Amino acid sequence: MSKNRSLIGKIEWGRMVKKLSPYTIKKGILYLKHYGPKEFWIRLHERFEPEEVPYGPWYEAYVPDEETLKKQRSHRFSYEPLISIAVPAYKTPPVFLKEMIESLLAQTYGNWELCIANGSPGEPQMHSILREYAACDSRIRFQDLAENLGIAGNTNAALGMAKGEFVGLLDHDDLLAPNALYEVVHALEKDREMDAVYTDEDKVTMEVDEHFQPHLKPDFNLDLLRSNNYICHFFVVRRSVAEKTGGFRKEFEGAQDHDFIFRCVEHARKVGHVPEILYHWRTHKASTADNPVSKMYAYDAGKRAVEAHLKRMGVEGTVSHTPDFGFFRVQYPVQGKPMVSVIIPNKDEKETLEACLKSIREKTKYENYEIIIIENNSTTDEIFRYYRELSKEPGIRLLRWKKEFNYSAINNYGARMAKGEYLLFLNNDVTVITEGWMQEMLGVCQRQEVGAVGVKLLYPDNTIQHAGCVVGMGGIAGHMFTDMPANRTGYLHKASILQDMSAVTAACMMMKKSVFEEAGGFTEKLAVAFNDVDLCLKVNQGGHLVVYDPYVQLYHMESKTRGAEDSKEKLVRFQDEIEYMRSQWITILKHGDPYYNKNLSLTKWNYSLRPLPGMGEKKR
Repeated sequence: MSKNRSLIGKIEWGRMVKKLSPYTIKKGILYLKHYGPKEFWIRLHERFEPEEVPYGPWYEAYVPDEETLKKQRSHRFSYEPLISIAVPAYKTPPVFLKEMIESLLAQTYGNWELCIANGSPGEPQMHSILREYAACDSRIRFQDLAENLGIAGNTNAALGMAKGEFVGLLDHDDLLAPNALYEVVHALEKDREMDAVYTDEDKVTMEVDEHFQPHLKPDFNLDLLRSNNYICHFFVVRRSVAEKTGGFRKEFEGAQDHDFIFRCVEHARKVGHVPEILYHWRTHKASTADNPVSKMYAYDAGKRAVEAHLKRMGVEGTVSHTPDFGFFRVQYPVQGKPMVSVIIPNKDEKETLEACLKSIREKTKYENYEIIIIENNSTTDEIFRYYRELSKEPGIRLLRWKKEFNYSAINNYGARMAKGEYLLFLNNDVTVITEGWMQEMLGVCQRQEVGAVGVKLLYPDNTIQHAGCVVGMGGIAGHMFTDMPANRTGYLHKASILQDMSAVTAACMMMKKSVFEEAGGFTEKLAVAFNDVDLCLKVNQGGHLVVYDPYVQLYHMESKTRGAEDSKEKLVRFQDEIEYMRSQWITILKHGDPYYNKNLSLTKWNYSLRPLPGMGEKKR
């Protein structure tokens, strides 16, 4: 971790100076006014920290070579759908228009058509360029609109021209990688029930001489989509599904793609993801992509898109902006007053337990809960005197576990004795920070599709201890953003937005009791390590979501009461638990965490790039 921590707080001044221009200075002033000095300084550090693996050299090593592209051109699929690429064009600079079209002509998959709706009737040069390309290749078609219909109307006109089984959305000044359609069709061929598929993307300068800010996405993630339009580009959808949605809606202009994607995935049987960088988003002064401060209307439209989606899904939720443009918070109200059973194992540690219970009393506004403390072989008179005091308090039950320490068995015992519909597993060495924490967790956990909810945990020095778990990280599983300052938001703000993950820590985890029982509870072979990861994976396997909720925060002293893994017996036990996880979850360990991305590191906690072979990290 020392190398990771050494980067925190540093700014790569040379890279920042290189980016300075009258435009970026003006943009910086706008950001400063919006965020204030403190938040602006934090975001400046995040933007210009040194990259552990610089993206420029990484991308050069990443792109397929000519031999690979040649093989793709000669490849014959068993399923070769026509893909219509819909482009709304409006006053496109000629060089950008040509480069966009050339990126289609360079595709290694040939069964495509390009449908361009030209909303620039007063631009004869655009018409001339389009006519010239259409004359050279019958796959290129365009329509001159009588007037500019706006981004939504122009896109609908382009979609109306489409004849393909699938349609893909491409902005008039962006670029597709030459293997984009090949990779999309490869995914569609493997699963014919896929009605929509999206890819990873990056940004390019106007001159296309620099690639930067790669967006490496997880597989379909409902809560992340409600937090931000992470799908964005490149999005391909079955045309029949697109037609069911009614197309783009003018009232959501600015976030029309977010609204459209929501309606597509609501109708889709399956949504696929190709974890390859296949779309290049050109950023220039007129682009929302690089000037968000001036596009507040777009983020208001995005908020309304999330609200409209929730309404269609019959889900109650209040949507609000976060301090980061284009990222939203959904708060789910508690339905009814179900009982929550808070389960806390404890051995000795009177002061630690007392601080934990005090924080629960002070920060909990929800009333219908019980606290179950499971005593496990304490030895001090002090703790037993404290237990006698606690036994007089209503809502607290004391149970005794007389066998040796086994985290899984102790919590299973507590769950069997719990009266609540919801179980809240809690370590004794945590203290609650967030007022209303239990309501926030319960509102998320009550949703039909959700099985478990985890939270953001901080060390006492206000650095992050847990912001969700990634399977495969460090070998089996690991926490994300460990040691990062708590006021930082991380890669694409992932430390600070609601999203689905494969696992969360049970140091503070709420779960439906019915889902816990369906999953078989904690695996008692895993006495100490990975039992929460294993349980979350079983919950996922049962078709339920595991949600990371950063809007609940607690301090965590992490394993304070358990001691180090320093004896021979403990090391043997730990190795056995590793082997259990390897054998039980070999598929996800082999193929990768679906809520992560294969191009990201499994040895760094901060979503840094995984070095390609020869760049310093072994290939998986």
